[in-house]
Amino acid sequence: ITVDKETRTWPDGVLLKEVAEAYQDRYEDRILLAMVNGKLRELSKCAPDGGTVVFLTGRSRPGIQTYQRSVTLLFMKAFQDVAGAEAPCRASVEFSLGNGLFIRLRDGQKATDELAAQVEARMGELVREALPIEKRSIHTDEAVELFRKNGMRDKEKLFCYRRVSRVNVYRLGGYEDYYYGYMVPDTSYLPYFGLIAYENGFVLMLPDEESPRLVPEFKEDRKKLFQLMKESDEWGKMLRVGCVGELNEQITRGNCRDLVLIQEALQEKKIGEIAAAIAGMPDRKF
Repeated sequence: ITVDKETRTWPDGVLLKEVAEAYQDRYEDRILLAMVNGKLRELSKCAPDGGTVVFLTGRSRPGIQTYQRSVTLLFMKAFQDVAGAEAPCRASVEFSLGNGLFIRLRDGQKATDELAAQVEARMGELVREALPIEKRSIHTDEAVELFRKNGMRDKEKLFCYRRVSRVNVYRLGGYEDYYYGYMVPDTSYLPYFGLIAYENGFVLMLPDEESPRLVPEFKEDRKKLFQLMKESDEWGKMLRVGCVGELNEQITRGNCRDLVLIQEALQEKKIGEIAAAIAGMPDRKF
């Protein structure tokens, strides 16, 4: 295996994680992902014989995306542990908010500072336990049934329209979910995060590729952006296109044109409100 123009011999079947540990002292930040012969690979994969490996940290785009995706899975597992077995179907990641992700709670669940502290503490416990994040490939029909059983209706609908026969599902301590992209090998790779209660949910604060070991503070000046994103999200749910699976349903029913017309009408209404607000402003001298 060739790493940093250095070729070394390893036992057959060695994991990329083990190779990464041998080179970790050459990197300022934790190695999270590997590029093998030009293709991204998770560290839990076996290293290929004769392969050329480039390791990626959180200072690369694929690396920080892997970290953020893995912390989201960590949150869902911790939230399930704290709030109960049916908790994951009552929480959904809605949109980005600065360096964080807004996670909405449903079915009357209340987001409190106390609950946020409990979930964040459980996330820390899971990190210290270094639980493996396992990937398994299952048939699409099995995935549909899995998400139906777990109350994840958005993902159930998503896979009803999936054309390929198999799908990758990630497991963390008994909790299973679908994520599009790569994951770190275990929870010990995920020490940097923050969680605060906000509006009717949480904001999961995450580092970025400029500072992969620094969790930024949440800025309250994001209030207007949050309201805009929340309004857009609620509008989509009102039109029954709150997720990709629902959008697929509307398309297959021939409702695509109606959706476009409704969206255009909403945009014209918004522009009219802006024009009315400007017209009502007092004259200003420049």
